[in-house]
Amino acid sequence: MKKLKNGTEIVFGAKALSVLQKFENKKVLIMTDSFISNSVLMNTLLRNIKSSNKVIIYDKVNPDPTLDLVGEALTIFIKENVDILIGFGGGSSIDSSKGVIYFGNEVLKKDIYFVAVPTTSGTGSEVTSVAVIKDNDTHIKHLLQSDNMLPNLAILDSALLKELPRKIIANTGIDVLTHALEAYVGKNRSSFSDALSEKAGELVVKYLYRSFLKNRDVEAKEEMHLASMMAGMSFEEAGLGINHAIAHQIGALFYLPHGLCNGLILNEVIDYNAKDKKIKSRYANFARKIGISNAKTDDESLNSLKQFINTLQRIMNMPKNLSECNVEREKVLREMETLTTNALKDNCMKTAPKSITKGEIKEIIEKIY
Repeated sequence: MKKLKNGTEIVFGAKALSVLQKFENKKVLIMTDSFISNSVLMNTLLRNIKSSNKVIIYDKVNPDPTLDLVGEALTIFIKENVDILIGFGGGSSIDSSKGVIYFGNEVLKKDIYFVAVPTTSGTGSEVTSVAVIKDNDTHIKHLLQSDNMLPNLAILDSALLKELPRKIIANTGIDVLTHALEAYVGKNRSSFSDALSEKAGELVVKYLYRSFLKNRDVEAKEEMHLASMMAGMSFEEAGLGINHAIAHQIGALFYLPHGLCNGLILNEVIDYNAKDKKIKSRYANFARKIGISNAKTDDESLNSLKQFINTLQRIMNMPKNLSECNVEREKVLREMETLTTNALKDNCMKTAPKSITKGEIKEIIEKIY
């Protein structure tokens, strides 16, 4: 039996932030990072929140949200008896907010209205019930999952994307593609998740490089926002897999952006999974559906998919390996046991289409050095 669930109201398009004006006389906690807190983006958000509301801003979110950070924000959350929690920023800000919801739900004994306002197009966290939180003591990224963490409202306003640095556009765009691909071959995939993955992939093909080139390309920004959301909805249903399980650990140990980590290993994981003919056929079909192959054989279409990924990363000036990310080989070797062990424990492995051993994970990592 399969079940479709997504109770998130999604508002997108021009002036989408204006939907916040419906809230009055509430206590609102905004979770974000210090850069956004001191930028024009925060002013844009606050202009859409009525003055009758009490607004508290927590701006200590970092690129890898930690349990300590969540605990600090949770203290404020409980002390202020917050009515509305707004995760404002990239995936880290939204995931941090989800961590507060996850641990605070039992304490406050009331419904908390959760709003996700992404300022990047990558994680899809605004429509998923999962969050990734890092334990600084063990350097492990934990995947939390609870229906309570699913945002009540997701606001996709392309006006928030106009000043994104190119590196972030590239990294988050590759994250979208990885989400779509992993969901397309995921253990819990269905025709519903397939349709979302295919459309997300098609939009990546059409709009990611345009978004990378031109910050003022409103159409490209809007379409990539939707691609990110659809890929998120797809993996919410189908699950992720080996790629994310390994990428979580690489990011945690070597302090690299999540989307970049996904991109470093994407083709290696495709090669590994494609040893299974049925999975190879899925990848080949994906390539045809998103318009990058019209080849009749699966081998040709698979190669087209991998070439597209390589070309996309190259023209967006993304590092090709860990060496180009200034990660020392000695450190990779030293952390290999921890990396492979933790990857196998990652919750994303539960929906991987194919099992993998520590030795095979090690081979993948060695290939990207």
